Amino acid sequence: MSEASIKYVRMTPRKMMAVANNIRGKQVQAAIDYLTFCNRRAARPLLKLVKSAVANASVKGGIDVDNLYVKELLVDKGPTMRRWMPRARGMATPVLKRSSHVKLVLAEK
Repeated sequence: MSEASIKYVRMTPRKMMAVANNIRGKQVQAAIDYLTFCNRRAARPLLKLVKSAVANASVKGGIDVDNLYVKELLVDKGPTMRRWMPRARGMATPVLKRSSHVKLVLAEK
């Protein structure tokens, strides 16, 4: 088993989950291929995360990298930056800049 995580990704968890749901349970090579050609902005940090987990597995030793699959992929909420946008009649509306924490676990079949 190999793990990797990224924290404080400046993207909403909902957008990250849309891409993460498509690679959960897949073989690592299929996940890398999907993320390479996916047009969603969330695909880039997830691709980097999968490659990092594969590198962790190869350094650990005793694990066949070709048999790895995405066992667990969790996308959680990170901290939210609160900003204000000026509106008409002297009012202000909140702008919530959300972030995500992602944890990936690879396992051998």
